[in-house]
Amino acid sequence: MKVEIFSTKNSSNALSGFGLAATVMLFMFLWFGTIPASAHTSVDIDNIQIDVGWGIEPPVVGIRNDFVFKIVEFGDREGLYTGITNAFKNLEATAMYGGATKKLDIHSDPRPGYYFSPVIPTKTGSIMIDFQGKINGIVVDVQIPIEDVESTAILDFPQKNIRTSSAEISSLKNAVSFMQKEVAVIKSDSGEKQISNMGNYDRIAFSIFLGSTGIILAIFAMIRKKPDFKNQNKPQMWKN
Repeated sequence: MKVEIFSTKNSSNALSGFGLAATVMLFMFLWFGTIPASAHTSVDIDNIQIDVGWGIEPPVVGIRNDFVFKIVEFGDREGLYTGITNAFKNLEATAMYGGATKKLDIHSDPRPGYYFSPVIPTKTGSIMIDFQGKINGIVVDVQIPIEDVESTAILDFPQKNIRTSSAEISSLKNAVSFMQKEVAVIKSDSGEKQISNMGNYDRIAFSIFLGSTGIILAIFAMIRKKPDFKNQNKPQMWKN
């Protein structure tokens, strides 16, 4: 029997169907929204698999995240596995970045075999997780790389115009400095030569002022111009 979700014949059935659809969509959103991202790295050691990754991907500098782990034991039949509880009883995990290391405090997830360790990445680049110890009597000595930490630029919208904010502000400072030096030179020359015709002095000073002002206004226009979205790369919000 087909269930009619939307119907113009019976409003109560339509509302009931809409409520069912909304409930299903909400359940899917909550369920999939809480599952860690799938771009993880897995390593098999005998009949044990260690899966490592980030709770939120892509990982971004300065944003709270978690190292997440899934440690399972394969069964007799292919495709069957069981989450290992107390996997870190005799196992240590250490985060490695260049020469820096940090022993991780491991917390258990309600799901068997799932674990996490809170962290706030402070630098972009690659991090390795080093495992040393035993799991169910099996010796573990392995280093597993995880997805690189990204800068906040990967989430910026609209993107910042860094080139404009540095180079052109520097040009603005140079233009102001030039104007000050030229006016100082004119004042010095007028004092030494005792210019009798002040009209010439005023015209020269005013010309320099207009020229410098034009440079400043042009720089401000470049700084305040709207970004050309056609020539900009689209911000990469998610990394596959």
